[in-house]
Amino acid sequence: MTERPHLAVIGAGPAGLAATLAAAALGVRVTLLDSAAEAGGQFYRQPAAELRAARPQALHHEWRTWEHLRDGLRTHVRAGSVRHLTDHHVWLVERGPAQDARRLTVHALLGPEQEEPVEVPADAVLLATGGYEKVLPFPGWTLPGVVTAGGAQAMLKGALAVSGRMAVVAGTGPLLLPVATGLAAAGVEVAALVESADPKEFVRRSRALSAQPGKLAEGARYAARLLRHRVRTLVHHTVVEAHGTDRLEAVTVAALDATGRVEPGTERRIPCDTLAVGHGMLPHTDLAETLGCRLDGPHVHVDDEQRTDVPGVWAAGETTGIGGAALSLAEGHIAGHCAAARLHGTAPDPRAWAAAAQARTRLREFSAALDSVYAPPAHWAEQVTDDTVVCRCEEVTGGAIRAAVTELGAGDPRTVKLLTRAGMGWCQGRMCGPAVAGLAGCELTPSRRPFARPVPLGVLAHAGESEDD
Repeated sequence: MTERPHLAVIGAGPAGLAATLAAAALGVRVTLLDSAAEAGGQFYRQPAAELRAARPQALHHEWRTWEHLRDGLRTHVRAGSVRHLTDHHVWLVERGPAQDARRLTVHALLGPEQEEPVEVPADAVLLATGGYEKVLPFPGWTLPGVVTAGGAQAMLKGALAVSGRMAVVAGTGPLLLPVATGLAAAGVEVAALVESADPKEFVRRSRALSAQPGKLAEGARYAARLLRHRVRTLVHHTVVEAHGTDRLEAVTVAALDATGRVEPGTERRIPCDTLAVGHGMLPHTDLAETLGCRLDGPHVHVDDEQRTDVPGVWAAGETTGIGGAALSLAEGHIAGHCAAARLHGTAPDPRAWAAAAQARTRLREFSAALDSVYAPPAHWAEQVTDDTVVCRCEEVTGGAIRAAVTELGAGDPRTVKLLTRAGMGWCQGRMCGPAVAGLAGCELTPSRRPFARPVPLGVLAHAGESEDD
């Protein structure tokens, strides 16, 4: 009896779950690997079972979609068509030798300590690795009490916890709305929602945005909640500085002019013990880079079937471009369907995923319009003082980065890294990379790391060895 083809899906968020269900339904064996203890990703993050949350759905929207994905995954796991590996931190996807180049091996580290190696052989791999927050520094951003917007939401969803009693939510992007309303519903006094986007940009792109009335209605519901909780909204404003000694005590915000610069004289100080700040998202492309997949700017390039240019490798969700959960679900469904068809040796029938393809087109257009509206202030780097820490791992300041450019002639992030150590710490530049590039006045370029995360030397020494060696 011929063994069914095997697909490894990396990431159990919306895209990975949709791909897993689509591929398993077409008779492909699927191994779903994820670093979390439960499926759902960041979007469908669930409270720990020990917390016994009575109404976890209160922290989410599109709960019925999550229930469908969760129940479908459980059904396939019970049937044996899907193997769900939790607490598996993937650090490399390796291609086979020349005589078996189509074979792929997923290397992961098991458990919270990430020391036990695991290898999963597969006929194809689907990357659904999601995205991460873009962090732009400002004076005082390293104070305890300053968290990313996504971090505040993760604490609330996963731990039913908040970092303080009075918060300011600031930055730019649609994520700020659920963060602000979620904190307010949890009993936190949200002193202000500070959004740097210019309302005029929404008007300029009203035609593209109005093509998704459901998304506009969702935004209107968030706005209504903000009004209900009496959250003050400051549009076309930005955080200038965070204040405090041992922890955050207040923030200073100011209005922006038409060029994106702070308007002198508009500064105001807002007391708070929490600042949740975010400036959008970036795709996670580490695994795709190690495989040699082509990138289009910051995201992985895919064709209409969600195939990368590397044979046997598909990608879906935020790794192919930030667009939200609905777009990730559409891309994941298409990728899972097409990967399964190709593994069975047949060409995918576009009619089978026509509805998902139409949704993908509309949602990509909508996301492109949002990206142009929710851009960080054009001159944010001017607010970074020379003594502001930019790379927290290596404690590299804004002044050191500027000196590397003006005095030592650095013209790209890699040279700045070599001269200042910015980006050489534990996060390998994932957090400070956009800020370093912005201060240096150059584009953020792929790092081309050999591994997607730190790996113990003992694991590397024995990688690829069989139990009989």
